[in-house]
Amino acid sequence: MNEPELEILAVGRVVRPHGIRGELVVEVLTDSPELRFAPGSVLGVQRRGVVRAQNLTVTAARQHAGRLLVRAEGVEGRDAAEDLRGVLLTVRSDVLEPTGDPDEFHDRELTGLRVELVSGDEVGAVSEVLHTPAGELLAVRTPDGREVLVPFVAEIVPEVDLAAGRLVVDPPEGLLDAE
Repeated sequence: MNEPELEILAVGRVVRPHGIRGELVVEVLTDSPELRFAPGSVLGVQRRGVVRAQNLTVTAARQHAGRLLVRAEGVEGRDAAEDLRGVLLTVRSDVLEPTGDPDEFHDRELTGLRVELVSGDEVGAVSEVLHTPAGELLAVRTPDGREVLVPFVAEIVPEVDLAAGRLVVDPPEGLLDAE
């Protein structure tokens, strides 16, 4: 029997280097930064969908001026930190504990869900969750093969029903239109 494939989940994005000693300014993409960025945590590195063989082991993390600053083994100096600009920091899905929050979802729970309008009309299915600096987007594949991006915010996605395998969207005018 085959083991289920583990999903790689984004927990942060390296925004830029901080200072000259190799600290990283990290945009937090998790509700549990105290767990994900604790000293000793091992994070994967992903750039534009490509998982790199490199892992980062967190040696220190601290808040500074409303941002998370992270130090990692092997990232010594500004140039090494600059090489990591823009990468996603990831964890494997098997290290995550259940959230316990009914309004929080892991990417793997959303991928594949049927997408419907409030009226019940079919829009398509979630093919991917994209983590952008502006927030999360749901990539939705429509029956005619187009891909539309739907902001994953409560005003536009008022209902997620994992048990029924669907989510409901109430998009503003033009969001789902073909270009």
